[in-house]
Amino acid sequence: MANAVQKITLSSSRDIPFNKLVLSQSNVRRVKAGVSIEELAEDIARRTLLQSLNVRPVLDAEGAETGLFEIPAGGRRYRALALLVKQKRLAKTAPVPCVVRDPATTILAEDDSLAENIQRAPLHPLDQFRAFLALREKGQSEEDIAAAFFTSVNVVKQRLRLASVSPALLDIYAEDGMSLEQLMAFTVSADHGRQEQVWQAISGSWQKEPYQIRRMLTEKTVRASDRRTVFVGLDAYEAAGGVVLHDLFQSDDGGWLEDVALLDRLVAAKLKAEAETIAAEGWKWIEVAIDFPYGHTRGLRELDGVPAALTAEEQATIEALEAEYAKLEAEHDGADELPDEVDQRLGEIETALGAFNDRPVIYQPADIARAGVFVGIDAEGKLLVDRGYVRPEDEVPVTESEQVRGCEPDAAALDGDESSAPAVQRAVITIGGQVADPEDEDDDAVKPLPDRLLTELTAERTLALRDKLAITPSVAFQSVLHKFCLDVFSRYSSFGSAMEVSVRSASFPLQAQGLKDTPAAKAINARHKTWEERLPKDKADLWDWLTGLTGDEQACLFAHCASFGVNALYEKGDRYGGGVTPHIVAQRIADADRIARAVDLDMVASGWRPTVENYFGRVPKRRILEAVREGAGERSTQLIDHLKKGDMAKEAERLLAESGWLPEPLRMADADQAAPVDAAESEGDDEALPEFLAGDDEETPADQADESRMIAAE
Repeated sequence: MANAVQKITLSSSRDIPFNKLVLSQSNVRRVKAGVSIEELAEDIARRTLLQSLNVRPVLDAEGAETGLFEIPAGGRRYRALALLVKQKRLAKTAPVPCVVRDPATTILAEDDSLAENIQRAPLHPLDQFRAFLALREKGQSEEDIAAAFFTSVNVVKQRLRLASVSPALLDIYAEDGMSLEQLMAFTVSADHGRQEQVWQAISGSWQKEPYQIRRMLTEKTVRASDRRTVFVGLDAYEAAGGVVLHDLFQSDDGGWLEDVALLDRLVAAKLKAEAETIAAEGWKWIEVAIDFPYGHTRGLRELDGVPAALTAEEQATIEALEAEYAKLEAEHDGADELPDEVDQRLGEIETALGAFNDRPVIYQPADIARAGVFVGIDAEGKLLVDRGYVRPEDEVPVTESEQVRGCEPDAAALDGDESSAPAVQRAVITIGGQVADPEDEDDDAVKPLPDRLLTELTAERTLALRDKLAITPSVAFQSVLHKFCLDVFSRYSSFGSAMEVSVRSASFPLQAQGLKDTPAAKAINARHKTWEERLPKDKADLWDWLTGLTGDEQACLFAHCASFGVNALYEKGDRYGGGVTPHIVAQRIADADRIARAVDLDMVASGWRPTVENYFGRVPKRRILEAVREGAGERSTQLIDHLKKGDMAKEAERLLAESGWLPEPLRMADADQAAPVDAAESEGDDEALPEFLAGDDEETPADQADESRMIAAE
């Protein structure tokens, strides 16, 4: 006969007045953790007690019940109730639901206290996310939810965003197939299909870093800090129906604009409207672009306008600001540190005075009729208007009789008469962008760098070399003297010199986007403008003005002018004598290396960094891996060698950002490589060329990797 199963008897429950309850010393909880007593009291006041207290009768010395009950499990709830009693929000005799343990039980009070705390299963984060979402769907606002659970509205928004991720990915997270940090990264995009596509692409790899997920989800977007976004404004973009992606879990600098085509249309429309407004001033032509290349005004004559005169009110304002500035400086003269409000006011005055200095320039109507304007966007996203440039074909012709008499052109010519000046043409608004070069084929052999890339890289080196030479007068003087010796003494040949002293400034027909924004370009332009402001207006006064300069001033001006003659450009040589030969190009590069060593040129210090746009996206995968191996080590190379070309280029940019790595054309040549090249030309012989020049044909654009496969990289 089978033994009967012994039935379990549960402890009884009843309501006990609060003033009959006391804390037990058997409670194992000693360290404060989780929700505070104050927050728990507010929660009980809102929804009443959700869980009974576990109590035991207090016995006297003879073992008889005293009418009091101690609490080994539920001490925090008791303290919260005690706080409500103290605040007179709960009566001292209010009944409290309790589970009363049999005093004869063999289970220790500490046993009950420990079991209550360790045998409860914590809530999975996903359950909390979904619970918040359920409350939101049932009408509670984010503020209400935050108040009910004593958290911030931003935390509630984060939880709701996590609950809005693709259900398929939430299921993976629930099964511990994805970390919380990875799930947070997926909230950047609301597109469930794209989220699932990215997870499928990286799930087979051991590299699933959150930053990679964010990058893949935003790779076809535009940063809110982009100059186009700043120019148009986020409000205008969103008003036109554009979507902005935000990351609620880390700083996103304003987010990402999802509809790039819409942004470009808005930029084009606003630029066109600005150009049409400027066209009403009577200019002959207006060139519009988001960004103009370096040297876009070369060959054009810049008009000399007159700044608009100050009104009496403006002059009075300037005098008042200057007086206030002088007074504040005098009051705090000798102080180690200015008070914050004084420092802020001085800055405001300087800004206001600077605005008066940046006054509109007035041009003659006849000049406006033949000149034009460049309209674009500056690096900060502000409208950039550069007025007053005359093309050579629009200059007023001088007749033969006028040349004989030496007189000025007649009034009709100056007024833009049809017989002397072309008719005013309607401004053509064009907003173009550089087309990315297709990917190079992934061959086993490392081929020479493409000619176009070499020219672009050496254009940057030429600018940096010009900048360094301009601030090294002694070397600039010696470089020009070297060229003079080559020209004067018949035993030498002057062909192939990097110092083209005419002074002729070499142009950059091929240049990477943003060349004009490089530190070297900005430094050259600023230095040029400073000298230009000092030069006399009349050419006849120039000689006497130069005579009045000190020796140091003459040397600095000499170095500045000489630097424009530097030509360190690579260009594809013509083996058949129709143009510059490969031998002359090699001589030029060697001569440029000699000058670079003399001025201690460092392209890293000049601000050059390898990026996808200026290098990695233009070379085959083997060159990318070779660069990473040189700059970041073999371990980093192994981390990216399995990636698709596009992903590999992006990772290489990240890995080498601060490594100081440079491609061959930008490195300082070794002493043995800088030996003078034999002056005798040998057409068709490439042995004297550096390694990166030993080829003529560009890479054939091709990439055989599967375009649909996206692999995350560390």
